[in-house]
Order: sequence, then C-alpha cells, then structure tokens
Amino acid sequence: MRLLVVLPTYNEVLNVDSMLRTLRTVVPDAHVLVVDDASPDRTADAAQTMADALGQIDVLRRQGKGGLGGAYREGFTWGIDNGYTRFVEIDCDFSHDPHALPSLLAAAENHEVVIGSRYVPGGQIPQWKYSRRLLSRGGNQYAAILLGLRVADSTAGYRVYSLSALEKIKYQSVRADGYGFQIEMTYRARRGGASIIEVPISFRDRQLGESKMSSSIVYEALWLVTKWAMQRPFKRRLNPVK
Repeated sequence: MRLLVVLPTYNEVLNVDSMLRTLRTVVPDAHVLVVDDASPDRTADAAQTMADALGQIDVLRRQGKGGLGGAYREGFTWGIDNGYTRFVEIDCDFSHDPHALPSLLAAAENHEVVIGSRYVPGGQIPQWKYSRRLLSRGGNQYAAILLGLRVADSTAGYRVYSLSALEKIKYQSVRADGYGFQIEMTYRARRGGASIIEVPISFRDRQLGESKMSSSIVYEALWLVTKWAMQRPFKRRLNPVK
C-alpha cells in the first residue's frame, strides 16, 4: 500500500505547519500532497518550507480558488500518476483529528471507502449547538433517503479511498463542490458497487483561521441531491456512472 494524504488549503497559514508536523508523526510512512488554491496568505510558501524540512511532502499550487472538489480531483490525479493506491481526505483546520487516522486506515484494509462519521455510534460533535446539529443531520438523512446511500454522514470530509474506489466513482467527472462533492462521491461509490464503511470520529470546530463554509455550499448540495433523486427512477441504480 502506498498512502497519499491529500490536504486542500486556502488561507491556512495558521494551521498548515502544525498539521504537517502532526501528520508526519501519526502516519510517518505516508506522503502528503498540499493542494493550495493560490492562498493570498502564502499558505503554499509555508507548506513548502515544511516540505523542505520534513520530507515526503509536495505542494501543488493551483492558479486560483477552484474549490474543494477541484482540489481533490487534482490531488487524486497527481497521486495516481505517481503510483499511490490509497488516498486520504482531511481538512487542514484540525476539525478532523489526525490522530484518528490510524483507525480509518485499519478499516481501509477491508473496505474501498472509509468515512469518518459524526453520526454513527461513537461519533461526536461536542461544540455544535442543537440547531446546527439538527440541520446537518437532517441534510444527511435527506440525501440518504432520496439517493439510497445507506450512509449516515455522506457530507463528511474525513475519508480514505482505495484506487479501485476512485476508478468505480470516475472521480474526474465529479463536478460538485463542498458538501455536494462529498455526497456525489458517496453516491457514485454506492452505485459503482464499492464497499463502504463508516468509522466514528469526533468533529471539532476550527480554532485558528476563518471557516470556508457558506450558505451557497449548503444550497448547492440540497439542489444536487434533489436533482439526482429526480433522475434515479429513469436509470438502473447500479448502472456505471457516465
């Protein structure tokens, strides 16, 4: 197994040094690819300094703010071109605890898609208010019911994909971003017959820097789920994704 951690960044100069040091400690054999969307705070430069100091880190500098989905698509392609066979998605802001990564990787030994889930037994969101938790849980249930996902946390961004899963998903043609990207990847994985498992995690709000979440990301996800659900009756559920 050759493991690549894909780490999208935009204005994460306050977090990137600590995240890269932590990843090097937690998964010392993994390679890390920082995919930076032309951060004006010079996140990419900070990441390159850490790459020179720690090794096993590359920095992919994109030309503009192309979004989360685009960053992951480019990161996966870079990894496949360089011979990697497992791929980690993780946020740079420590909302995903890197120390939980070994438990996800253990599950990846027997499954093609591993989702770090807030909504399976043992999952936690200790800092969220009830109203925010209700909105998130409701959105996930909406997607699960309409799309037949059989997944409790399809919007989760802490994941491990095998190469075989990415091939079944046909990730290069995924066009959604934000929450929508994660839901579409889950939907395609399920339709393609990939084995999926959820592993409980504790999700925490960032302590440093500014959140990238916006109402437009939420609305995009809801619209896409509704559109895909309307298309489902006219296609066999397990047809290959076009």
